[in-house]
Amino acid sequence: MEGLSCMVSEETIKQLVGYEFPGGEYTIEHWENFLLTECTGAELMQDNVVHPVALFHVPIMGCNTTIAKMFELGHADSDASILVESYEWETFHPLKEDTPYKVSGGVIGAERCRGEEGDIYDRVQFRFELVDPQGELAARSVIIWYYTRTEESGD
Repeated sequence: MEGLSCMVSEETIKQLVGYEFPGGEYTIEHWENFLLTECTGAELMQDNVVHPVALFHVPIMGCNTTIAKMFELGHADSDASILVESYEWETFHPLKEDTPYKVSGGVIGAERCRGEEGDIYDRVQFRFELVDPQGELAARSVIIWYYTRTEESGD
């Protein structure tokens, strides 16, 4: 949209609940686990176990989406308009290298909020799940972002 940006409606934000990403499959290869583990300053884990830091990106990529799509979905005004409330990871079985995980995800919460200073933001909650080849839930990632909003002057 050109010119002044209009604040997305509260109804539009609430309608995000139930949105599902395309889903897909993701295999964490050894080189990827090695680089991720190295970045954390840790040692590789035994038995091809993947470092948990992989849960920052694997669920998103495995779900055939991107950070940019998540920004767009919540109608982010700019890259700087996103604030992170939390990333919550649950691992039910250790993630392993060279294992194809089925990944699904979507929006499980979306609401308009007003901060203590009167600022408006939309709180959007995403959930991603990784299922191993045996059909067992291996990991879950819940991400909560704030999409900050600016009211047009004169409102």
